Amino acid sequence: MQDSTPIAVGIDVGGTKTHLRAEAGGNPGPGQSAVADHVRMSRGWQPHDPVSAAAWLAALIDEALPRGARPAAVAVGGHACETPRQCEEIRSALHTLLGVPCLVVGDAELLVPAAGLDKGVGLVAGTGSVAVGRLPGGDTVQVGGWGAVLGDEGGSAGLVREAARALWAAHDRGDPPDALAARLIAAFGVPEVPALGAALESATQPSAEWGRHAPSVFAAAEDGSPLARRVIAEGGRALASLVVRLAGRGVPVDDVVVAGSTVLVQPALYEAFTDALAEALPSARPRPLRVPPVEGAVALARSLSVRRSGPISFPDR
Repeated sequence: MQDSTPIAVGIDVGGTKTHLRAEAGGNPGPGQSAVADHVRMSRGWQPHDPVSAAAWLAALIDEALPRGARPAAVAVGGHACETPRQCEEIRSALHTLLGVPCLVVGDAELLVPAAGLDKGVGLVAGTGSVAVGRLPGGDTVQVGGWGAVLGDEGGSAGLVREAARALWAAHDRGDPPDALAARLIAAFGVPEVPALGAALESATQPSAEWGRHAPSVFAAAEDGSPLARRVIAEGGRALASLVVRLAGRGVPVDDVVVAGSTVLVQPALYEAFTDALAEALPSARPRPLRVPPVEGAVALARSLSVRRSGPISFPDR
């Protein structure tokens, strides 16, 4: 790779894995070429320590790019980058290390550009759940994403939490255990419904440890459990409510780009979400994302490399 060829680097740092993609050339299209396409675990990502996060990203870029290749611009969508201030601190530290235009946003902000759109809402429902959009003036608004213990309704961890709550309520009513009880008891390796509380509370990483049992909730629904079906329906409504909250704050919600390892692989949850969205906001158009979110990071990096020359400004943050 010649030094004169600009390389746009996009990075999607997820809660579990990180995807880096680097492309040569400033403009998208048939002439672009992939310089690197690299996936690794997100272990070591510390978004609340800007210096550490920037060093982690710089090391990843050095690891992934061919020897002698340097980025012309870098855009990052970071898991748990929750505020503009936090994103700006990481961006500033990364720019200091690399000396090229950089942009850092929350990972949900990659969805709209990944879908080839200029505006819209990005909704993620994987282990957790979050939605993000921009006001007409450009300011970012994020809702949800409060973690497995207090929020993330509609994400896999939140579904498991709500399934356990539904089982405890049924137990208190004296209802006999149904398929959801059987599935969760087996998944957590406990003898009875009351023991689920200790199993959930013992988790050292609730999001990951609870979330991996979400398939049991969907399997129970397929087995005919009314409780599981209710939990899934409520999860879909909770995801739609994130979009409703954004609309209430003035964010344009005509297009809703949907991604995540739970909502896009579980048709029951996606249908519950789209039904609830159609009822609450008939004009909103859900769009399942069919490309990796890292494509949005690459698009943002390309826009930086094309537009930036001289001092760096940080738009819309």
